[in-house]
Amino acid sequence: MNQAAPGNVDPSELAKFSALASKWWDPNSEFRPLHEINPLRLNWIHERADLKGKKVLDVGCGGGILSESMAHKGADVLGIDLAEKSLKVAELHKLESGAQVDYRMISAEQLAGEQQNCFDVVTCLEMLEHVPDPKQTVKACADLCKPGGWLFFSTINRNPKSFVFAIVGAEYILNLLPRGTHAYEKFIKPSELAKATRDAGLEFTEIIGLVYNPITKVYRLAKNTDVNYMIACRKPG
Repeated sequence: MNQAAPGNVDPSELAKFSALASKWWDPNSEFRPLHEINPLRLNWIHERADLKGKKVLDVGCGGGILSESMAHKGADVLGIDLAEKSLKVAELHKLESGAQVDYRMISAEQLAGEQQNCFDVVTCLEMLEHVPDPKQTVKACADLCKPGGWLFFSTINRNPKSFVFAIVGAEYILNLLPRGTHAYEKFIKPSELAKATRDAGLEFTEIIGLVYNPITKVYRLAKNTDVNYMIACRKPG
């Protein structure tokens, strides 16, 4: 796990996730939603990019929940993050699970200076709403992806409904997430993310929503993108 100086990063966001680092792999902790949605997003990615044998980059990997699951699908995975404590947890967990994942403490922007056009698949999930300049991160992901490769992003829409569901509901009523996890002004509309991908030279191919039912306590993929959503892109070539 190599260390690098932070770039496009909010120190308060790093501190927030570092404080919770020890809980990454506890499915009943503040990271429970990530554990519950991971099979949905993993399968959605795998159905489009067929991860087996692919060189994959997981940007903003945190404790390695998605990174490990992609490795178990047969991918050669590099997970990167700037939260040192989260990466240490990821390193320790892979010793228990046997997952073949490499981790580095480096930003996507810095890695793009080293490894342009190197990855078959790039994932950046639940991360764009936590950086100062999401467009810069999208551009770095595009630079890192091979021509013809796949890129997947997920974030939260910005509208009154997402404020009610993602902040008031999830953080204050249902206690699905710690209070202060998200800042409404950092949420990103699908049209804004689509433009960022096009500006980075990518082809926007698909969008899907993630919906939570508070009664059944079950997440599912849906056409509704009012709150949480994922997009798939291709790099031409």
